[in-house]
Amino acid sequence: MVKVIELGYLGLNVTDTAAWRKYATECIGLQIVESAQDDRFHLRMDLQHHRITVHQTADSDDLAYMGWRVAGQEEFKAMQKQLSDAGVAFRVGTPEEARERHVLALIKLEDPSGTANEIYYSPQVDVMKPFHPGRPLFGNFIAGDQGLGHVLVRSDNDEETYNFYKLLGLVGSVEYRIPMPDGNFAEPCFMHCNGRQHSIAFGFHGMVERLNHLHIQYSNLDDFGQSHDIIRNQGIDVAMQLGKHANDQLYTFYSATPSGWLMELGWGDYVKPETQEHYAGDIFGHGVEASGYGMDIDI
Repeated sequence: MVKVIELGYLGLNVTDTAAWRKYATECIGLQIVESAQDDRFHLRMDLQHHRITVHQTADSDDLAYMGWRVAGQEEFKAMQKQLSDAGVAFRVGTPEEARERHVLALIKLEDPSGTANEIYYSPQVDVMKPFHPGRPLFGNFIAGDQGLGHVLVRSDNDEETYNFYKLLGLVGSVEYRIPMPDGNFAEPCFMHCNGRQHSIAFGFHGMVERLNHLHIQYSNLDDFGQSHDIIRNQGIDVAMQLGKHANDQLYTFYSATPSGWLMELGWGDYVKPETQEHYAGDIFGHGVEASGYGMDIDI
């Protein structure tokens, strides 16, 4: 079975690109890379040409697509056969579409909830261009072969969603069993494909948008702390306060992006267990401060 090896890039549809330029550089520290197309710009976090593309739209603030990397050309061909054998609809992108993503080739398909996914190989890596953060950083971002971070996405049917991403080569399961006021339990699923504890999560029901949050991780605690201060000083909503998760054991907080969904910024180092575990809550913190962002469950 061929497997994806990282969540390599994302596309975001946004209505206010000026706000995103300011937020991405000043609050997070990402580097802006201009595009030849005037309706978008790229965000860089390591030596790869970009990790995020911000697309200007008139009426949408949501996830546009996710890009999953396979190791090389042979794995790319094998993935096409794997999808065909499973009866999953896809199309191979045109050369122009591949150049637009700065990869050699890509497959386009949708998950069971209609979220656009792309599978690609050989991203452009600009080793001749040092990464220049949008604001001074003590360290850098945890990216490289762990990919850009993780996402929590909408799932209209958790079993179908799980089976789709399992077909791509991700593994994982339910990692939290959170008691709800009505006596039921929230049981979100977390899946990984490399050393990062998880690259995608789903199972928080009631989502309208495709994206609840994007997680980006710093290598240096001081960069994480300064991001927290900058976001607080700019009066940006913090939906969940500083805390430490039980599953990935990262120190994180969740704040609002200019698009209304959340950015989870984090720091820490943790090796995921080899066998399955689940948790009823977090280690500490993560109290809800601003409601209405889809993270109003105390964990």
